[in-house]
This record gives sequence, C-alpha cells and structure tokens, in this order.
Amino acid sequence: MTDSLSDFPDEQDTTGHFVRQESAFRRSIGDQEFPAAAGRYHLYVSYACPWAHRTLIVRRLKGLTDTVGVSVVDPIRDERGWAFREGEGHGPDPVNGFSFLSEAYAATDPSWDGRVTVPVLWDRESGQIVNNESAEIIVMLNDAFGPWADGPDLYPAPLRAEIDALNARIYESVNNGVYRSGFATTQSAYEEAVRPLFTTLAELEERLADRRWLMGDTLTLADIRLFVTLIRFDAVYVTHFRCSLARIVDHPNLWRFTRDLYQVPGVAETVNFDHIKRHYFQTHTSLNPSRIVPLGPEIDYAAPV
Repeated sequence: MTDSLSDFPDEQDTTGHFVRQESAFRRSIGDQEFPAAAGRYHLYVSYACPWAHRTLIVRRLKGLTDTVGVSVVDPIRDERGWAFREGEGHGPDPVNGFSFLSEAYAATDPSWDGRVTVPVLWDRESGQIVNNESAEIIVMLNDAFGPWADGPDLYPAPLRAEIDALNARIYESVNNGVYRSGFATTQSAYEEAVRPLFTTLAELEERLADRRWLMGDTLTLADIRLFVTLIRFDAVYVTHFRCSLARIVDHPNLWRFTRDLYQVPGVAETVNFDHIKRHYFQTHTSLNPSRIVPLGPEIDYAAPV
C-alpha cells in the first residue's frame, strides 16, 4: 500500500488534478486479426470497478454469458496490482493461470510500465489483450457477436449521435468526475471537479423527469454507463470521494432510474457491494488510512419503482 498523498502519483498534475491514464490497447473484435467467435475471447474484470461493471452488464443483457468468458480479480489491489486469489466472488485465473493481471499486460507488451487496469478483453487464441478500454468493449459486445447474441440492441444506429454526445458529457463530469473529486489533492482541483459533477446530476435529474431512460423508452449504453456510477454513489462516493453536496436518493428521478435499471433482469447479479466497498475503502489508503469499511448506508435498490 502507498502512503503518498495520492494513490496514483503518475496521474496527478502539478496543481492537484487527477488526470486519468489513457487506455493503451485499442484493437477491435471483427478486425481481420480478431474475428468474432464463440469461446475465443475472455474478460478479466473486477466487480468493484465501474468501468469493468459496464462490460458485465452488457455481456449479461446481450445473452453472451456462454460466448465470452469472465474471470474476476480480488477486490483488494495492493502495490502489485489486481490479483487472482481464491475468495468470495473471485478466484484463480482459469485461462492462463496468471497470478496478477499485470502478467496479461506483460504478455501483450513486455515494455508496459503504466497502471494495470480492468476491464481487459483477452484473446485466448493469440494470447494477448485485444482492448482495455471499457467504452469500446461494450460497443463490441453489443455489435460484434450477432450470431450468438440474444438481447436488445443497446446502441441503435438512429440514436448513436445523441448517445455519444451524452456519454461524453457524463464521462467528463460524472463517471470520471467522481474520481477527479476523490483524487484531487488541492481544494481548487476538488471544487473544479465536484461542482460540475452536481451540475450534471441536476441536468440528468431534469432529463429523467418525463422519460424512463436517458433516450426515452429505449435502454441504451448511455444508461448503463451512468448506472455504474450512480449505484456506487451513496455507498462510496459521497463519503470516500467527498461528493457530499447531495446523495442519489435525494434526486427522485435519478433514484427511480437507478432502482429501475438495477431491477432489469440480470443486472442485479452484476452488482457486488461487498467487493465495491472493500475495494474503495481498503485500497485507497491515501483517502482512508485506517482501511475501515463502513457498515452503511442501508439502501433498498429492489424497492418498487
């Protein structure tokens, strides 16, 4: 564990802002090198990570659980990175026998020296990472496995421009905004992140006043990308990342939206609050040196919508 002011010193600028590392592996299923196939590709994920959570939800909603395999890492990440250990909800790597996810990065690029992140989409046949950018992986899961998919189109062509524009807004101020708030190391950097976060939440609250989903009646990737942040918000981000101006339960429409998506068949089984809370509160020692995991809050996501 690190005792530095920031858990990610290489992703901190000189004025205290958290600047997220860019994903490095950006190939696509469907390219000549990586044709779509059942059983060939495997996801390495963490239940704790919202970026990985996106891929778990899309894989489940598209009916690809028998087509694309999954391995879950230990939620506790130490100085060696994400690890494959036996435990509740996680276990050894059945594909390569890796002890640490860093081995997948080294196998793909022996010179890799950046932070090892999840999710990872792995090609079992060539023994390398195809992609480690969740925004691209979820599009591949939606589009590339048509013969094996049995689920709704979550990225319909007529809505793609609107989805992309909204996703860009949500990513900057909400999905990444909570991290920019939490890992800011100066007051000004923190306020520059947390104020736009709540401005955007207020805009989304208004948008959902007269529609079920962000695009209306159609569930899309935009909803899933927002949901993975909202489901963690009150349990983690309010306290751990100092996003405390208001809770999601204080926003009636966002609270209804979060419960509604949680109750879509298959989604609840991708949510693991034990992994989520243990990861954040026991891994980010610059924010929580005691590593005590809070017992609350008690929130009923299964309450009627």
